[in-house]
Amino acid sequence: MFYWFMKYLVAGPLFKTLFRPWVIGQDNIPKTGGAILASNHLSVIDSVFLPLYLDRRISFLAKSEYFTGKGLKGWATRTFMKATGQLPIDRSGGKASEASLNTGLRILGGGDLLGIYPEGTRSPDGKMYRGRTGVARMVLEAGVPIIPIAMVDTEKMMPIGTTLPRLRRIGIIIGEPLDFSRFEGMEGDRFILRSITDELMYEMQRLSKQEYVDVYATSVKEKAPTLSR
Repeated sequence: MFYWFMKYLVAGPLFKTLFRPWVIGQDNIPKTGGAILASNHLSVIDSVFLPLYLDRRISFLAKSEYFTGKGLKGWATRTFMKATGQLPIDRSGGKASEASLNTGLRILGGGDLLGIYPEGTRSPDGKMYRGRTGVARMVLEAGVPIIPIAMVDTEKMMPIGTTLPRLRRIGIIIGEPLDFSRFEGMEGDRFILRSITDELMYEMQRLSKQEYVDVYATSVKEKAPTLSR
């Protein structure tokens, strides 16, 4: 109820009026059934604008730290995350990664939409980075289509390190669903998982027209920590 209240009566009307996003490809979202929406990730604002233009609810997997903050800021962040349909996950690896996968599979198994950022983190500089193969494993285990999405200019609206968005237009491009059913039962093959992930990243890069860098974004942030703020 809170999600729909924020979407249709509070955040939705306000953001659409102020920022006037343009959207291409809304018809590519299936009317029913589970599907993964895989997007590039330029700004924290990405998880706000995409749900505004979908008739169906979408859930995102977000790092658990967003839900455990203290004081007024912690409450505001937690409320924001819940209002935009985000679910806490532990990204520390090992059993935590397996739990995250199971959370995603549970959402897809219920016939719902799941939002994922294959790069694993926000781009530190507006470029597109190498995708993590967890998204490919989820596609094969759930047996659902995956839809590439490009967020456009959101990093200019709300750059890393800022707390309030700037007044400017942004765009959302929703590509055609990708079908990887030909690889059914091969989720244990790391070469297949990498192939699927690379094909997905190619489609996302084609839509967004970002420069592609074949390294993980996290490695770039580790070398220059100020880029992750």
